Amino acid sequence: MDTTKTPDAPEAETTPADLTKAESAVEPAAVEPTAVEPAAAEPAAVELADEELTDDEFADEQAEAQESGHVGSAAFGIVAAGLGAVALSGSWIGGIVAERARVTSQLKLSQAADVNAQIAAQFVDPWHTTALVNGVFSALALIIGILVLALPALGTPQRTLPAWVRSVSWAGVALGAIGVLLFVLMYFDLLLAIPAPAAG
Repeated sequence: MDTTKTPDAPEAETTPADLTKAESAVEPAAVEPTAVEPAAAEPAAVELADEELTDDEFADEQAEAQESGHVGSAAFGIVAAGLGAVALSGSWIGGIVAERARVTSQLKLSQAADVNAQIAAQFVDPWHTTALVNGVFSALALIIGILVLALPALGTPQRTLPAWVRSVSWAGVALGAIGVLLFVLMYFDLLLAIPAPAAG
């Protein structure tokens, strides 16, 4: 029986070159996840920024549309109030038309015209003409004021007029209604009676 022991195989010695190869084989696997994470997060941030810009632009467009609508309503409300004030105080148009009616009536008179004809030429015709002109201004003020106040009901539900625009429009409606009432009273001689000659 052979008792001679075979020497164990010498352990392989680790060289610096082997360590470098092992480290280079491990590093890519450890680095890859960290390199992917920022790339995955960037699209979400870009999409969020795009959504915020879109919302801001939509809000700006809505604000501009409402502002332009309010400017037009305010202008028409002021026009209604102005027409109502002119109808009550009188205008140069009414004065010119009344004077023309007076001259026309006088030209139609004859030398033998009676007193009633002279009163009609001097007073009644210009009076009625002035009432008619003021009545037209009053009707326009009333119609425009009502249309301005009715715009929110005809438009989108979110559209509302500023308080001062509603106040001016209501003023135009009130002045127009008073002017129309005065027109009826003046034109049909209900406010003041026609002058009559004294009984001789």
